[in-house]
Amino acid sequence: MTERTAADAAADTAPAVQQGPLLGVRVVELGILLAGPFVGRLLGDFGAEIIKVEAPDRGDTLRDWGSGHLEGRGLWWPVQSRNKKLVTLNLRVEEGQNLLRRLVAESDVLVENFRPGTLERWNLSPEDLWEVNPGLVIARVSGYGQTGPYAGRAGFASAGEAMGGLRYINGFPGGAPPRLGISLGDSLAAMFAAQGVLMALYHRDAQGGKGQVIDASIMESCFSLLESMAPDYDRLGVVREPSGTRLDGIAPSNVYKSGDDKWVVIAANAENLWERLCKVMEREDLLTDPRFENHRARGVHQDELDAIIAEWAGQRTATEIDRVLNAAGVVCGPVYSIADIFEDPQYAAREALVTMNDPDLGPLRVPAVHPKLSGTPGAAAWTGPWPMGQHNDEIYGGLLGLSGDELARLREEGVV
Repeated sequence: MTERTAADAAADTAPAVQQGPLLGVRVVELGILLAGPFVGRLLGDFGAEIIKVEAPDRGDTLRDWGSGHLEGRGLWWPVQSRNKKLVTLNLRVEEGQNLLRRLVAESDVLVENFRPGTLERWNLSPEDLWEVNPGLVIARVSGYGQTGPYAGRAGFASAGEAMGGLRYINGFPGGAPPRLGISLGDSLAAMFAAQGVLMALYHRDAQGGKGQVIDASIMESCFSLLESMAPDYDRLGVVREPSGTRLDGIAPSNVYKSGDDKWVVIAANAENLWERLCKVMEREDLLTDPRFENHRARGVHQDELDAIIAEWAGQRTATEIDRVLNAAGVVCGPVYSIADIFEDPQYAAREALVTMNDPDLGPLRVPAVHPKLSGTPGAAAWTGPWPMGQHNDEIYGGLLGLSGDELARLREEGVV
């Protein structure tokens, strides 16, 4: 465990302060793991009060997920659950359902990522919730959406990426379609859901509308990124195939290995960039080579062009490639590991990594709030709390007005 300083200890006891354009918005977050909780994190980063509901007997599975663990705790939890207040509530029993109704009556947004139909089985359908709060915005994140023949299927990012078309075009021709190395589909669905929440809140508050459902699916979120593939297939019958480290017909734009065995992106797929690259490589003869005379020709002769650039890159270090190409105005970037990100001056200058002080784990460097707002920036106010139900007294006693005796009874009966 990292050695802690007196300043770190003082930061632990300092009052946590949220800020951002969503101050005053209260969000009830249901669900577990990735997509639903990421919606809560995105909204909480910009000031929304996030009340995360966990089942009293099990909690969110995300508590133990992730490849890194410290002091027996997963290091994903402090980031994904930051800026959230934790309560426990058994939604499978009537008294727990009634408490949730009371909670959403005092809230603006409910976020859930259960399998479609789960809320309905608990008598917590949108129609039920709108009876107590007609202005409630309900974000529902699922694998395939709330309707259609696949609605009832369990949905993970891996399957949504596959059926949304992303996996098919990833990887190399003839090879197995790989995943990106993160749960991209969950994050995409969460981002679309968060956009939907903001649009629905604007419609409600600025245009006099009512609450509505945001129906965000992992599959459709992935499908939304497919650029021109739908009309390409519809009108021309073109099925884009995987193309490895490049896009077919877009050249030069690829990764090339440096002489010190590092990968570097070089992208000069525009006329002015192409001219600059040829000059830097001292290959101005390529400018008059009919194989490379225009964008379409360079796409046709992509293999030959990649071989020429690869030979040039292989004779130089990654640092030199990065320096000379960026000095010449050619798009270039080394392929970073997380270790490289931690050392990069641009990340430091942008404060893209911030240190959060966890009461138990000490200082953690985590991604900062993004994007940056000039007037109402968000903040990473506190890490995800570890004790389950840490804010039960504040929310149930303070917000809902339950007495101490009533809370004690609910705990004893397993409702909270």
